[in-house]
Amino acid sequence: MPLSKAKKIDYFEKMQRCLNTYNKVFVVQVDNVGSQQLQVTRKQMRGCAEILMGKNTLMRKVFDQFLTDNPNHPYQALVPLIKGNVGFVFTNDALPKIRDMILANKVPAPARPGSIAPTSVVIPAGPTGCDPGQTNFFQVLQVPTKIVKGQIEITTPMNLIKEGTKVGASEATLLTKLNIKPFSYGLIIDMVYDSGATFGVDILDIDDNALTARFTDALNILSSISLATGYVTQASMAHSMAAAFQTLVAVVIGVENYSFDKAQPYKDYIANPGAFSGGGGGGGGDAAPAAAAAAAAAPAEEEVDALDGGMDMFGGGGGDY
Repeated sequence: MPLSKAKKIDYFEKMQRCLNTYNKVFVVQVDNVGSQQLQVTRKQMRGCAEILMGKNTLMRKVFDQFLTDNPNHPYQALVPLIKGNVGFVFTNDALPKIRDMILANKVPAPARPGSIAPTSVVIPAGPTGCDPGQTNFFQVLQVPTKIVKGQIEITTPMNLIKEGTKVGASEATLLTKLNIKPFSYGLIIDMVYDSGATFGVDILDIDDNALTARFTDALNILSSISLATGYVTQASMAHSMAAAFQTLVAVVIGVENYSFDKAQPYKDYIANPGAFSGGGGGGGGDAAPAAAAAAAAAPAEEEVDALDGGMDMFGGGGGDY
C-alpha cells in the first residue's frame, strides 16, 4: 500500500533529521526479519540509535535533496548502498556497542522451501516421533533409519542441507516434522559509515589491545633490524643504550682505579659478595649482583643477542636501564 502524502512528508522530515543529527550509520539488510522482531530491536536501541526503513526510491529522494543542500557531503558514499531490502541504523554512540545490539537480536526460524540456507543443517541421530508408516518419506531423502519401539529412529547424523544452497520442499517438510528450526534471522550489517569513512563491520573487532600488540610487534621488528645493521633509530635507542651500559660496566669492573656512580654497586659486589647476602626477603638488592655477574662474564656480542631476545619496550626487560 503506497504511503499517503502526509506520511511521505513525515518520512522526509525524519530522515532529514537523522542525516543532520548523526554521523555514524550502519547499513543493514533485513531479509526474513519480521515487524515484531524489528520493533523489539528498536525498543532496545532507544536512546542510543534509530532504525530507519523505507522504500529505496523514497530514501534516494531524501538523500538527493540532502546532498543538494549539502554539496560534496560524505553521505554520498551511502547512496550506492541503497539496494535490496535495506535499512539504516543511525547513531552517535560507540560503534561496537551498537553493532552488538544489532547482531544480538536474532530469532530461530523454520526452513522455508526456496530460501537460501544461511548455514548447513545436520539432522541429529535419535528418535523422530514419526510412526513407521512414514518410512518411505525418510527413504526418499536417503535418511538412514530403523524402527524402534513403534517409531522411526535416525541411526546416524546426516547432512541435510549445505550452506548457500536452496532449501527443497522435502527438506523443509522433514525439518518441520522433526520440529527443527535450523536458521536464525536478524539484521545483517552490510557496511559501516563513520564521519565520512565507510568500512566493513569486521574492522570493529580491532580494539585498542589489538592495535597496541601490532604496534609493539612492529617496533620490535624495527629495533631488531636496527641493532643487526648498526643503524640507530628511535626504536632501537633504548636497547643500544642498555648494551652500551653493560659494556661500560664490564670494562669498569676490570679497572681498579676508575669507576662511575651507576657501576659502583657492581664493583662493590665483585669485591665483597658477602656484603650483599643479608637475610632479606628477596628485595631488589639481589638484582645488582646478578646483573654484575652477567655483565662481567658475557662477551659483547652475546650481550646484544640477549637484548635482541628481550625486545619488549613496554614493560619487559631492560627496565633497570
